[in-house]
Amino acid sequence: QVQLVESGGGLVQPGGSLRLSCAASGSIIRLNTMGWHRQAPGKQRELVARITSGGSTYYVGSVKGRFTISRDNAKNTVYLQMNSLKPEDTAVYYCNIVPYPMTWGQGTQVTVTS
Repeated sequence: QVQLVESGGGLVQPGGSLRLSCAASGSIIRLNTMGWHRQAPGKQRELVARITSGGSTYYVGSVKGRFTISRDNAKNTVYLQMNSLKPEDTAVYYCNIVPYPMTWGQGTQVTVTS
């Protein structure tokens, strides 16, 4: 069974950086548009960035200019480089296929606090 495994989260101060990784077996990541989503406590899950199989990217306005999504098809991995982090970026971050997600992984917790 194919699973999505997110990693790289942690506790960081405002203005800091983190790099999230999402790995999967097989060709799931290589063949699909992949997105990073996040869910903060008490809020709905939202898409923050996506990247097509051809490399085109999209970012939600609140992260544009601070986050960068990328992919390494050879490693079946998608990344999210997060810079200039803010407390409002605190959430559990998930990756998944866009727009038809498969079973969600466990996610990785990102906490931005001083």
